[in-house]
This record gives sequence, C-alpha cells and structure tokens, in this order.
Amino acid sequence: MDPNLAAAALFALGGAIGFTKKGSVPSLVAGLTSGGILTYFSHQASHGNAKFGHQGALVVTVAMALMMGNRAFRSGKFMPAGLVASIAALAAVWNAKSLA
Repeated sequence: MDPNLAAAALFALGGAIGFTKKGSVPSLVAGLTSGGILTYFSHQASHGNAKFGHQGALVVTVAMALMMGNRAFRSGKFMPAGLVASIAALAAVWNAKSLA
C-alpha cells in the first residue's frame, strides 16, 4: 500500500474523530482537506506522473508534520498531534526518497 494513501486515510479519520468527540469543525475540515489533497497526489504518483505526485505529497506531508509537531510540542501531549506529526514525517521521508 502507498504510504500516502495510508496517511491520507489516517488524516481524514483523525479529523472525523476530532469532530465526533469534540465537535471540532476545524479538525474535520483540516483532516478531510489534507487527506483529499494527499489522495490526489498519491493518485498522480501512481498513474504516470510520479515526480509531480511525490513533490505535491512531500509538500503536504512536511506541512502536516511541521504544523502538528508544533501543536504537540506546545501542548506537551503526544496524542493526537504528535501521532499525526509522526505519520506525516514518515510519509515525507518516503516521498523524499521516491524523488531521489
């Protein structure tokens, strides 16, 4: 399975869980948006436009890793922001290696 698709699914799921548990509309919007964009780039990478797909996915995953890593650092809690940052960082490394 493409790590970008797995990350996209987890981002979307996390947004839905944040909305369900806390009523957080920003979590839902951010999760679905980042998951959708990452799914698009994953599709591009696996269907003939690998460089564009991996570059776009790298931008999304680095942005998520930085934003959620900052949130985890400020809150001092690993869950959920630290987990999302870790998943995004792993996907970013995979995308960077795919571009090399």
